[in-house]
Amino acid sequence: RSKEGKAQVALAQMEYMLPRLRGWGEALSRQAGGRAGANGGVGTRGPGETKLETDRRRIRDQMSKLKRELKDMSKVRDTQRSSRRRSGIPQVAIAGYTNAGKSSLLNRLTGAGVLVEDALFATLDPTVRKTRTPGGRDITMADTVGFVRHLPHQLVEAFKSTLEEVTSAALVLHVVDGSEDAPELQLRAVREVLAEIGAGNIPELVVINKADAADELQLSRLLRIERGAVVVSAHSGQGIDELFRRIEELLPGPNQAVRALVPYERGELVAKVMQHGLVDSVEYQELGTLLIAKVDAELAAELAAFEQK
Repeated sequence: RSKEGKAQVALAQMEYMLPRLRGWGEALSRQAGGRAGANGGVGTRGPGETKLETDRRRIRDQMSKLKRELKDMSKVRDTQRSSRRRSGIPQVAIAGYTNAGKSSLLNRLTGAGVLVEDALFATLDPTVRKTRTPGGRDITMADTVGFVRHLPHQLVEAFKSTLEEVTSAALVLHVVDGSEDAPELQLRAVREVLAEIGAGNIPELVVINKADAADELQLSRLLRIERGAVVVSAHSGQGIDELFRRIEELLPGPNQAVRALVPYERGELVAKVMQHGLVDSVEYQELGTLLIAKVDAELAAELAAFEQK
């Protein structure tokens, strides 16, 4: 739907078309290419070949233009990602094979209202939504384009801005369709692409979706292979509470203990601790708010001036 999504699709189409450009060109060049005469003698290119070269040049020019546009758009996306990182809110990326139910799961977890279709590549625009876990922790969730087996390198390049949402995540929810005949092949295909884009080392939680339509024996077999996986149904809501619990377990948490007396005029710091830290106690004293909590290193540095022994 977005300008970026449309540009990615157009680029992918052209990457596919360029080496396959055929038609009248070859036939016409064979007719004229080796014949002496009015066209200029032996070895002269036929008019069809000239047309073919013109078409190729136009496609290459258009591809260059699209790549420049996507590069400019990626700068905006980088800025947005940097802003999210500075906020201290961890990002969870939802990745998986095409049509595994990633967008349905995002809608179930965040109420995002993202387009859901029973179609390949229904998602092409990266969607990032903020939500709060039952334990009170703020996180962002990003939906990504679906992967396929043997995804050509040029397609990986074309959809790079979508896939980059995975590389900046603290956790990847790897969604697989539990009702498919060969879910193991889907899991392997996705992991190959994640490794290719530099996201192979990011912590992964396998989410077996469509449990309401899956065979019980197949689910049991998958759980034996993928130890620690969570079985859910984005359609019915089955397993969603367990999924949230596992997300909270696996996300890197605040680990620096602080005891700080924050002046009342620095209320924004207290709000930050409440939002991003694990608060043990809050006490309102004459000179400010006494906080005992665990926070990340960045927030601990901001609180250092108000540290109490």
